[in-house]
Amino acid sequence: MKHLEAGNNLLLGVTGGIAAYKSVELARLFIKAGVNVRVVMTEAATRFVNPITFQAITGETVRVDLFDQAHEAAMGHIELARWADHLLIAPATGDFLARMAHGLADDLLSTLYLACPAQVSVAPAMNVHMWEHDATRRNVSRLIEQGVQVLGPALGEQACGDTGPGRMLEAAEIVSSLMYSSEAGLFAGRKVVVTAGPTREAVDPVRFISNRSSGKMGFALAEAFAAEGAEVVLVSGPVNRDDPPGIQRIDVISAQQMYEAVFKHLPGADVFAACAAVADYRPANPQPQKLKKNGEHLELKLVKNPDILAEVAALSDGPFTLGFAAETQKLVENARSKLTSKGIDMIAANLVGKGRGFDLEDNALKVLWSDGEADLPMQSKKNLARALISLVAEQYVRE
Repeated sequence: MKHLEAGNNLLLGVTGGIAAYKSVELARLFIKAGVNVRVVMTEAATRFVNPITFQAITGETVRVDLFDQAHEAAMGHIELARWADHLLIAPATGDFLARMAHGLADDLLSTLYLACPAQVSVAPAMNVHMWEHDATRRNVSRLIEQGVQVLGPALGEQACGDTGPGRMLEAAEIVSSLMYSSEAGLFAGRKVVVTAGPTREAVDPVRFISNRSSGKMGFALAEAFAAEGAEVVLVSGPVNRDDPPGIQRIDVISAQQMYEAVFKHLPGADVFAACAAVADYRPANPQPQKLKKNGEHLELKLVKNPDILAEVAALSDGPFTLGFAAETQKLVENARSKLTSKGIDMIAANLVGKGRGFDLEDNALKVLWSDGEADLPMQSKKNLARALISLVAEQYVRE
């Protein structure tokens, strides 16, 4: 897919959902990046955001009515369709996705979709149950088959009070996914393998040993590498997260499965970022049937799991290695020890416990390498990931 660049023309379609307010920031960020933006709104969208708001941001008249005589005397909707290098519909409601999937054209925006020869992307936004409904899933699948790029949706709390997939991606995420290019960026033309989330080590068919990792940092890291032009393979433990745009995701459960997936996809990799919280030990003899409660004590014999990061770092022609350390005390001392003992190139360490680290939106990192260090202050994990890969890029070039 050809990605947007400064100087390109973006036709931004806004449909009638509460997430329409995010599209104001979306238009602003695209213009800041040098993209020419024109906005088309559905009638329902004007109930959420006044067209004058978009006009003030873009400096262009906002189109709403298919039968606007001032523009349609010269077939203005066809002119708009030809003008666009990319058509982005954000938010895309369930209703509008259905109309797109079935080729209906009863307003200006749906007509533009059929008439526009450029790449089309949609950023869905709706209630979680609407998103998960079979009809919506079929419509989305049909659009993907037709070449439409689907961005999101994201997980989270929704305006209706429900929680789950259905939130429109944040404006910065959409801009990042549409404007990164394999020909530009800090990791242009590079292959990166990232691990994320926890692993689960079976005790029996219903119990396992695991940890509190949510995968948020690893997924943010994968997205940041992709946004800088990398070919990204994300090996993820069991987490309930949507795929970051532009990556290949491999789902695993146990540490052994993660080990096998990493080494399967490692050939040709330039960077290996081990963000997953891999279990150090696993039960030696997982039981084929559920263990019954019997007595006051239950003893489990544990054996060590393979050390994925250390084995990758030990490869004679291996990639640049980035590790992570979650510590409850002596942060720098323990992280520096891990950096040395595993023979890795860089480590990002953070304190966990008492409201820090796991399953939160924000975090802070202490980043160490052989002859230097940096402090990344408290910020969102997405911003933290971008700052971290900038440090990786600096040290990778030195290597």
